[in-house]
Amino acid sequence: MFKIKAPDGRNNLCGERIASLRKERKLSQRKLSYRMQVLGYDVDNHFIRRVENGQRFVTDIDLMIFCQALDVPLSEILDFEGTPKESIAVNNQ
Repeated sequence: MFKIKAPDGRNNLCGERIASLRKERKLSQRKLSYRMQVLGYDVDNHFIRRVENGQRFVTDIDLMIFCQALDVPLSEILDFEGTPKESIAVNNQ
């Protein structure tokens, strides 16, 4: 089975950017999860923590809800300037 991960073992590349955007808006993980709940997405602060720490894979649906909750375009979350192609590795395990 193929497992796609960043070289450092993270399951996503956007978690650090989401954390940065959340902190810029002075939101706690709990407040961000509340905003997502208001939008109809049933998550809690543990979900946010796991995404930000790279422990959780992120779907396109997750990304769209994060965009709405943080009031940013998708390009803002997927801003990987300077990220080399080697930042994603495919492991055969």
